[in-house]
Amino acid sequence: MPSPRTLRQLAGAPAQPPPLTDCAVVVVDAQREYLDGGLPLPQVDAAVQQIARVMDAARSAGAPVIHVAHRGVAGGLFDPGAGGRIIGAVAPEGDETIVQKTLPNAFAHTDLRTDVAALDDPHLILCGFMTHMCISSTARAAVDLGLATTVLHDACATRDLPDPTGGGVVAHDVLHRTALSGLADRFSIVTDTATLLAAVG
Repeated sequence: MPSPRTLRQLAGAPAQPPPLTDCAVVVVDAQREYLDGGLPLPQVDAAVQQIARVMDAARSAGAPVIHVAHRGVAGGLFDPGAGGRIIGAVAPEGDETIVQKTLPNAFAHTDLRTDVAALDDPHLILCGFMTHMCISSTARAAVDLGLATTVLHDACATRDLPDPTGGGVVAHDVLHRTALSGLADRFSIVTDTATLLAAVG
């Protein structure tokens, strides 16, 4: 049998993102809940390091950086004064935009679409947490809004989940790869931070 091909490959869609100067970096839910709060993620430290790398490169290139933060309630997950705080290593600088959301899709009931439109709809570089949840939901919604995205697979992470089809556990690395494979089929370019930054020089 022939090797499988994605719908993007069959359609001749771009396999690499444009130069970083034509992009905006959207950092989704890089919050302490995933670092040392109620939802600590395997591989979160490595992902945060890659997020910091792409943010630094974007700032140097003059590309916008937009921060999306899930807004929880006091005493619960993503409490604004606790787990909802943005991780210090990837905190906003200067007048960088911060978008507060309450749903997995970062465009839902937020100003993100307006903020992106104000930048003339650049290609969006998505990174952050969790791969199967808010990254996937945001990338899928972007297609409906006419926006192109790239997901940096090494700048995202997720967690183990119970397997609803018969018990056991879906391991975080399996869930991560599966979510990315679904996105790469139709919705996003999927690449790593080094490949993106290699084009910067």
